[in-house]
Amino acid sequence: WDRKDSTSARQPVPDFTRFLGRDVTGLRIGIPQEYFSRGLDPEIREQVLKIVDQLRQCGAQIKQINLPTSEYAIAAYYIIATAEASSNLARYDGVRYGQRVAAPTLKEMYVNTRSRGFGIEVKRRIMLGTYVLSAGYYEAYYKKAGQVRRLIKRELDRTFSQVDVLITPTTPTTAFKLGEKIDHPLQMYLSDVYTVTANLTGICGISVPVGKTQGGLPIGLQILADRFREDLLIRVGNFIESEISPEN
Repeated sequence: WDRKDSTSARQPVPDFTRFLGRDVTGLRIGIPQEYFSRGLDPEIREQVLKIVDQLRQCGAQIKQINLPTSEYAIAAYYIIATAEASSNLARYDGVRYGQRVAAPTLKEMYVNTRSRGFGIEVKRRIMLGTYVLSAGYYEAYYKKAGQVRRLIKRELDRTFSQVDVLITPTTPTTAFKLGEKIDHPLQMYLSDVYTVTANLTGICGISVPVGKTQGGLPIGLQILADRFREDLLIRVGNFIESEISPEN
């Protein structure tokens, strides 16, 4: 909790080191089928499911589950995130906050300040966010995305009453070359398809290394748990890294 942050939670923080070195016996692990469908690199699928099978052998209870609303998470996230970027960064105009780039007129000062003060990706998100918040589009995009977020959160609440954690791949593909997708931002955004759910709904997540592809690129496994259950993430993540993962 931070008294200067109205969005922070009055939640006690335990000593997380107490959850290191524990086993996974009896732990209920959910495997969302939607995260292992088309678009997932076969090598990533094989390695993640191999780890899941080893967790079963170590005493965990594995349960196949469905999260049908998860396919809408990426779209909802990039509407809400860009809208918030546009709204929150509007104050950095060189007058109220942020750097100021001198210019002969006020309009030129605004343009120069915001042009030089933000990088390409930030500008892109501001423009997208301004669009989805504009008159005539707010209800069709931002309001609808907020409704979708509530549906996804409700579905996860039901899921975490049945399982302790979820295990998914971290990304659908391995790392792409530096600059490879710089001209294709949509493809780059789709790389976040498995990880945005945590940001969107306020649950917690962690990614742990679980091996490499034949080409030598790292593979990540994502563990998701309910809000404020970082203890479960640390318990499972540490067990995978210390007892199972070939990365040892």
